[in-house]
Amino acid sequence: MHRAYGPPLIQLAPMEGVLDWVLRGLLSEIGGVDRMVTEFVRVTDKLLPDHVFYKYAPELRESGGCTSSGVPVFVQLLGGQPGPMAENAARVVELGAPGVDLNFGCPAKTVNRHDGGAALLREPRRLYDVTRAVRAAVPLGVPVTAKVRLGFDHKNFHREIAAAVDEAGASHIVVHARTKTEMYTPPAHWSFIRSMREGRRLPFLANGEIWSVDDYHRCVSESGVSRVALGRGLVARPTLAREIRAVCNDSSVSLAFSDFDPIKFLREFHRRSVTFRGPHYGLVRLKQILRYWSRNQELYGRWFLMVRVIEKSEKVDEFFAFIEKEFAACQLKFKSTLGPTALTVSVPSNY
Repeated sequence: MHRAYGPPLIQLAPMEGVLDWVLRGLLSEIGGVDRMVTEFVRVTDKLLPDHVFYKYAPELRESGGCTSSGVPVFVQLLGGQPGPMAENAARVVELGAPGVDLNFGCPAKTVNRHDGGAALLREPRRLYDVTRAVRAAVPLGVPVTAKVRLGFDHKNFHREIAAAVDEAGASHIVVHARTKTEMYTPPAHWSFIRSMREGRRLPFLANGEIWSVDDYHRCVSESGVSRVALGRGLVARPTLAREIRAVCNDSSVSLAFSDFDPIKFLREFHRRSVTFRGPHYGLVRLKQILRYWSRNQELYGRWFLMVRVIEKSEKVDEFFAFIEKEFAACQLKFKSTLGPTALTVSVPSNY
């Protein structure tokens, strides 16, 4: 039997090109997440114009730095120069950001070549310099947080990385439990987080390879922390945060994955994406999210096979009409015994 923990803090981890404000808004409506973080805003050597911050965080303009459901959205900055990072952090807080997150974990080669993201992990002192400068530029009541990995191409500095962020005054640290060179290849080395925490005062959040409630329990056991940042796992399973809360004795939430209405979610996700950036964007995003969902359910895998060959946005309505009809029929037939995991549909030849 799994140990019952108190209600955890759950953060939505940023994912470049995936977790835009549309998806953040929908996930916040499902509930279970305490805090969200934007895709990274690239900082070079100057103060960015306000429209850049509004592009990545429409919540600043629309709802006071929170989602429409009231979940705070921290703005994530990525850069290697303390001065410009501090200047931009101060500005985004003036625009209403409830917190600033610093990206020291992005493994993208282009980002790293331009002195950003995980590149700074080679020299932990640089994490201190950037974090300290931002902390000094932002009012004390506004959290400054950091996202890191265990190192760049080795884990020898993992404790120094934690020390640099802690001693610079960060409010908390999110640790993606892999190095830059390990990218997203399993497993996540959660046990290193336990080592990083020794002698540290700031809260730690564990991140990486948390796809299910069982993964969450293993992560807590190995890392020693119950606070987590969910990224791909929550995109693939939108109810995961609520499921984790349910097993952690948080009586304020209860929603099983079998109660999730995928058609309603997909329709609204597509509608909002089209409104945000047009029909082509809406179709691309629909394909993207169903690719993630296909990891969990055979039914969603079939839907992904159908939607991935659609080239014209006009076909989307036909796609929705088909899956809605089939899903309703399957629910009626299997609702009382098998549940959604057993549902299958036949894919028509014109897809």
